[in-house]
Amino acid sequence: MGLLSGILGNAGVVEAEKLRSDYGQLIVDDETIEVGFQVIRDTFVFTNKRLILVDIQGLTGKKIEYLSIPYNKITKFSIETAGTFDLDAELKLWIGSDPAPLEKKFNKKVNIYDLQKVLATHVLN
Repeated sequence: MGLLSGILGNAGVVEAEKLRSDYGQLIVDDETIEVGFQVIRDTFVFTNKRLILVDIQGLTGKKIEYLSIPYNKITKFSIETAGTFDLDAELKLWIGSDPAPLEKKFNKKVNIYDLQKVLATHVLN
C-alpha cells in the first residue's frame, strides 16, 4: 500500500471513507475500495478487482452511470499530460476488443501520473 499512501496527499484524491460511504453499495463481498480520483462531478474508484467510473449526468446530477471495468479487460491505456494551452490531461483506456478507447479528461487537480501508477499496478499484475 505504499504507493496508495503516497497518493492520498494530492488534490483530486477522494478520502477512502467518502468513497465507502458513497459507493459501498457497489462493492461485492471480497472487494475493497483502494483509492479514488474526483474530476469535477465524476469519480474514478479503484478497487482490488476493478475500476468503477462514476459518471454524474444531467443538470441536477440525479442520473448516474456506473461503468465497471475488470482490470483484466483493459488491453492498453495511455495518458496525455496537460500542456501550456491545453490545460487538461487525458486518459485513454482500450477495453476488450473495442478499437475505440474510452477517453476521460482531467483538470490539474488530479495528478495524471499518480492515476497512471494505480492503473498500471492493477493492469500489469
